[in-house]
Amino acid sequence: QLAVPGACGPNGVQVTGPADAYRGKRAMNAFLPLSFAPPITYKKMQDIDSSSEPLAFLHFCPHCGSDKFAAVSSREFKCGDCGFDFFVNSAAAVVAIITDEDGRIMLTRRAREPRKGWLDLPGGFVDPGESAEEALRREIREELEVEVTHSEFFCSYPNEYIYSNYKVRTTDLAFVCETDKVPTLCADDVEEIVWMRRCDIDLDKIAFTSIRNILAKVLASRA
Repeated sequence: QLAVPGACGPNGVQVTGPADAYRGKRAMNAFLPLSFAPPITYKKMQDIDSSSEPLAFLHFCPHCGSDKFAAVSSREFKCGDCGFDFFVNSAAAVVAIITDEDGRIMLTRRAREPRKGWLDLPGGFVDPGESAEEALRREIREELEVEVTHSEFFCSYPNEYIYSNYKVRTTDLAFVCETDKVPTLCADDVEEIVWMRRCDIDLDKIAFTSIRNILAKVLASRA
């Protein structure tokens, strides 16, 4: 069970054990990690076999086309003909933690695969040449048609999922955000906006492991 157990405190804050240190403030950027809340790890979403690994897809050198493109390790490939070195790295992504004046957290329901229909935080991938902050502003503008007026880095967690039968690895950076208006619209990759009290958030219904970890840290924060 991934849902954080406990009862609702002030402003719908969910408490458990020593988390009665919650103070129920409504500040949008007052997420201060508690020392007793260590990073939370979860079982993977699914057992992923070797057919989704890069080794199953990368057979030819991207530079010269040679079939002597061998795996040096789980994340490094080297061409035996031209010497081209290729590394499988994690992609950077950003997500926004947005709250309203009642302390509710804004979640989005995914309109596309992977995890279509599951709850998520708004955000997306960092494009080449972008900073994380630039990507955050762009993604929130595209998905919710609002402008981020203030953002503050909160935490980051790794993630992996299957897309087109390939294992995608990301590092998801979470920012606490303020916007110029309350988001009410969503782009075609977001099915709906869902505002939830903290005590109503069920981590079992969150799309990705990284977002579960981020939200678990929010729920174990003083706010």
